[in-house]
Amino acid sequence: MASLVLENIAKSYGSVEVLRNIDLNIRQGELIVFVGPSGCGKSTLLRMIAGLEKITGGDLYIDGQRVNDTPPSKRGIAMVFQSYALYPHMTVYDNMAFALKVAKMPKVEIDERVRNAARILQLTDYLDRLPKALSGGQRQRVAIGRSIVRDPKVYLFDEPLSNLDAALRVDTRIEIAQLKENMPDSTMIYVTHDQVEAMTLATRIVVLNNKTHTVAQFGSPLELYQRPQNTFVAQFIGSPKMNLLPATITTPGDTTSVEAVAGGIATVPVGSAGMESGTPVQLGVRPEDFVVANPDDPVIFEGEASYTEKLGEVTVVYFTPREGEDSVIAKIPGIADVSRGTYLRLTAAADKLHLFDGDGHSFFYK
Repeated sequence: MASLVLENIAKSYGSVEVLRNIDLNIRQGELIVFVGPSGCGKSTLLRMIAGLEKITGGDLYIDGQRVNDTPPSKRGIAMVFQSYALYPHMTVYDNMAFALKVAKMPKVEIDERVRNAARILQLTDYLDRLPKALSGGQRQRVAIGRSIVRDPKVYLFDEPLSNLDAALRVDTRIEIAQLKENMPDSTMIYVTHDQVEAMTLATRIVVLNNKTHTVAQFGSPLELYQRPQNTFVAQFIGSPKMNLLPATITTPGDTTSVEAVAGGIATVPVGSAGMESGTPVQLGVRPEDFVVANPDDPVIFEGEASYTEKLGEVTVVYFTPREGEDSVIAKIPGIADVSRGTYLRLTAAADKLHLFDGDGHSFFYK
C-alpha cells in the first residue's frame, strides 16, 4: 500500500482553469474523500491520480516516486467507477478473475485472490451467478472485488453509490466502511457529492471550491464540521447549511461580543484583539445548535416561521428571510408545536458559535 503526495497540482483545458495549487499529503492507510459542488474538479483530480487525465502543472508522487508521466497500468492503482461495467455473460468469479487471467497469473494464485476477495466482500455464495442475478449493491461489490484481486497500491472510487437507491446506498456505504476496516493498510480515495458519505467514511475530507479551483479545507470530518476555516466549508458541510447572520463587533478582545443585524447579541469564545468596534463580521450558527430561548437567555435570532418540516425526530423551521438575506433555519428536536406564523426567539451555546470576517475567513484560525 502507498502514500500519495500532490504538490501544486494544476489542471486546465486551454484557457479554462479547473484546478490550481492543489497540495495534499495522503498517508498510507487513509480513506480520503473528495467533496465539493458540481464543477469543482473532484472527479478530474481523481482521474489525474489514476493517469486518465494529463497533469497540467505540479507533481504527483506515489510512494515517493514521481508518476506524472507514468502510464495508468504502471501506477499500481485500481479504480471503481460509477457504473459497474461488469461483463454480463461472465459469472461473478470470472468477472473478478478476468484482469488476472489477462496478466497470465497462475490459476492457483488467481483462485486464491478471487476467493479471498469474495470472502471480504461476502460474495462467496454468489461466485457462480451472472450479474443479472445480483442486486445493485452486490454488483457494486463485484466491481470492488475486481479491484481487490489486483492488490493495488491505491484504490480510487468515483461516486460508486450514485446509481443506487437511497436504502441501498446506506447498506453499501456501511459495507464499504467495513471493507476499509478489514483492509486497514489500504489507501483509498473516494469521490462523492454526498456529504453524508464523506462524513461517515472518511479519515480526512478534501473540500474543493468550485469558485477558487483550490482546496477550501483538508481535515477530519469533525474538524470540518466543528471548525470550518471559511464560510464556503461552513455552508457546504452540514445539512441544512450553517446560518450566517450579518453582525458587527461590539467588544473585541480574547472573547468577542457581536450584535447581529437582526438584533441578536452573542459572545463568541474566539479572539479579536486589535480589531475595532463596529467591524462587520458574520456570525455562524448551525441549525441544529439553535434552541428556543428561555426568558432570561440572550437572544441570537428571533423571527416568524414561514415554513416547517415535521420529520418526527426533528422539526425543521424556516424563518421569513429579511431583504437580501437567506432564510434562517433551525432544527428543533422532536415534534415541536411550531407552524407557519409562529414567532420564535432562539439562542445557542457560546461554544457552538462561529465568527467569520468580511472575507469569509474563520476567526478561530487567525
